Amino acid sequence: MSLRILLADDNPMVREGLRAILEREGMKVVAEASNGHQAIQLADKFNPDVAVLDLSMPLLNGIEAAREIARLAPTTKTIMLTMHTERPFIVEGLRAGTCGFVMKSNSAEELVHAIRETAQGRTYFSPEVARAAVEACRSNGETTADPLTHRERQVLQLIAESKTSKEIAALLDISVKTVETYRSRIMEKLEIHEIAGVVRYAVRHGIVKP
Repeated sequence: MSLRILLADDNPMVREGLRAILEREGMKVVAEASNGHQAIQLADKFNPDVAVLDLSMPLLNGIEAAREIARLAPTTKTIMLTMHTERPFIVEGLRAGTCGFVMKSNSAEELVHAIRETAQGRTYFSPEVARAAVEACRSNGETTADPLTHRERQVLQLIAESKTSKEIAALLDISVKTVETYRSRIMEKLEIHEIAGVVRYAVRHGIVKP
């Protein structure tokens, strides 16, 4: 039986290329998403064997999407496609339940191998990511803790993407007043007092693309 795959990347050409490669390997791409929110909805609907997620996606990044997919579709394994090897990304990805990390600059054959490994209940890390993971373990938990909650990170990303409070409220199904409360709390925790600073923080921490 063919492995059923969900592809999530905001670049349609990347998705098209990956689809061609995976289908050539006998896998079935059951759905494609262009942002993190759509990836969650499609994972819930199709319950794929493996979801391949770009780390840097609009509306909701790959790590936060993986966290939600683990809750809504617990049998779906998630693999992160990334250009980042910094420890905070790896640690947060593992905490979100990600089973594999593959560098976007590496070969397509590596992604195919990673999908097959994670579908069997194993984990897979590109060598560059594996080194970062080992360093994170050796640091004995010295990686700086993220001061923001899961929901605050979601709101932070949408603020950095220039969404209005009304748009954020609609996307997250919360009230505008609640969005404003989150906005104030985020700025207080990060000790940032202007939107430009919030955007810089989000870019620096890989929450949004530069």
